[in-house]
This record gives sequence, structure tokens and C-alpha cells, in this order.
Amino acid sequence: MSIEVKNVSKKFGTFQALHNVNLKINSGELIALLGPSGSGKTTLLRIIAGLESPDSGQIYFDDRDVTFYPVQARGVGFVFQHYALFRHMTVFDNISFGLRVRPRNKRPSPTEIKERVQELLQLVQLEGLAGRYPSQLSGGQRQRVSLARALAVQPQVLLLDEPFGALDTKVRRELRRWLRRLHDELQITTIFVTHDQEEALELANRIVIMNHGQIEQEGTPEEVYDHPANPFVFDFLGSVNIFRGRVSHGKATLGAIEIHAPEYADRKDSPAVAYVRPHEWVIDRNKTDDTSMEVVIRYAHPVGPTIRLEVERLDEEEILEVELTKERFHELDLSVSQRIFIKPRNIRVFPI
Repeated sequence: MSIEVKNVSKKFGTFQALHNVNLKINSGELIALLGPSGSGKTTLLRIIAGLESPDSGQIYFDDRDVTFYPVQARGVGFVFQHYALFRHMTVFDNISFGLRVRPRNKRPSPTEIKERVQELLQLVQLEGLAGRYPSQLSGGQRQRVSLARALAVQPQVLLLDEPFGALDTKVRRELRRWLRRLHDELQITTIFVTHDQEEALELANRIVIMNHGQIEQEGTPEEVYDHPANPFVFDFLGSVNIFRGRVSHGKATLGAIEIHAPEYADRKDSPAVAYVRPHEWVIDRNKTDDTSMEVVIRYAHPVGPTIRLEVERLDEEEILEVELTKERFHELDLSVSQRIFIKPRNIRVFPI
């Protein structure tokens, strides 16, 4: 099922949660709504679900206006961050709940309900746990029960509100891989809310980055990470080093270094900000050209196969983050307090 959000706005008192949001989601897509707290992502998800009503705008499911449809008429499955399971019910009863409360003329028979629950237990890899209670399950198992309950009613749209936020890092990674495989198998249009950049980049077909109730950028994980539309997106997606300077006639001056910025050839002495990710530095023991900066290594932190350096610019007394492989670190024979030269392999400049 495709979804279209048209000119949706929503206020809570004086707080503008959403402002004229437009978004199209194709049938079968796995979409991440990504942004900081208060960006409007959960409000948008709840409006799509029918749990909130917009102040203005429309929601369409397959060209059908469902803006004022109640949640039970939209055919959506909703998974909450904290599971929202019934503690007094077994796993079987939790999963079958949505089927058992249907009107009598739409309710499956007890045999059909049992078969459906058994199918879902196998799908979410919880066979043999039907008789347990939520308190007897791990966090990852409870979240899979919550997902099975949402799938029991055979929704056309699956909505997940920070589904892995309450889990530890290892379980989150396992469930992310599992959800990706599950989506590829079922092909249900899925939207999930997260503030975790790694989660969005790993899971989603397309990422919608939100801030202050508006969409800053949407695109594939590669598009938003490699070609951020503005400083907010660049700063929000991963670690960055930030430089302030000026851009004029196609050149950016950032402290002691000057780089070409031909896309701003028509700019005349405008303030600018530039971004370099920690892994996008060329590191050498000697100066290679005018874009090289002399720095001194203050700290070296081994993190798995990489080394993260904190280096201090000698011309600006500014701390920068640099990341390189262990092999390259040992090849250059680097050590703390050593002076080296770094230059940006890739740098993005934005006039202010």
C-alpha cells in the first residue's frame, strides 16, 4: 500500500509539531523517520496511524483519503517502543488479541486463530513459547511478540515507534538484521521512527530526516550520508569536524588553509561553515600541499579495527577528530605528542 502525506500541520498548544509536511511512500518501502527529539517524527507516525488528527492536510492510502478514518479502519499494525504487552496474558493470548476482539461476523474461528498464531510464532522465531508470560521473556523476545501481535491482523501498513530503543546494543543489532529479513519476506509498507542514525542507515530503503516539524532531506541512505542537503543533515548524520571561515569567488578560507569551492563562484566574502568527517582525512608525516594542516596528536583510542585520534591544530588551537585503520597507524609509526600533517580528502562548504 502506498501512502501520501499532503500539507500536514499539527500544533500542541503553542508548539508547532509539524509544519506543512509532504511525503510520498511507495508500496513495500521500508522508511525511516529520523531526527532529534521534538523534530515531529513520532507525531507524523501517529497521524499516519490515526492516533492523532492533523490540524490541516490530508493522509492518503492508495489514493484513498483516510484523514478522518479511525485507527481501526486504516488496516495498520503499530509497534511501540516499550512493547505494550498485556502482562496478565500469555504470548499466545497477546498475539491473538486483535483477532479475538474483532466483530463476530469478521472474527476467525478458534482453529483459524490458533493456526495464525502458530504461523506468527514460527515467523518471529518464538516457537514453543506460546504459554509463557511477558515477564518470562527477554526484551528482544517481548519486542518480537509485540511485532507478531501487530502482524496478526494482517495489516497493509506496519508502523514502529522507536522499536529497539529499550534494548541493549547487541540485541538491537540482532533485531535490526531480523526485521530487515522479515520485511524483505513480507513486503509490507513499513515506517519506523528512530533517533539512531546507524539504525536508519542500516535498515531503511529511504530515510526522511526531520527537524523542527519539517523535512530537511529525504533519500537513500547513501544519498543523505554522502550528499547532505544542508549543515543540519551533515551535522546530524555521524561525527563531523566543523570549520568556520569565509567563501568568496569560488574559494573558501578556513583559518590557515584555502580550498576551492567552485559552486560558490558568485559569492562575495560570505561567512561559511565547512564539514569534514573523521575518516575523510589524508594523514602524512610531511606537508604535501597548501591544504595540509600541522597538528599534534593528543590522544589515540583503539576502537576495534580503527584508531581514533584527537589532534590539535597548531594554527588555531582547535581539537579535531581523525579516524584511520590500525594498519595505517602502525605504517606511519604514529604516537601521542607527535606532530603530523592532515588534509581533507572530502570537505563540504555551506555559506551561512
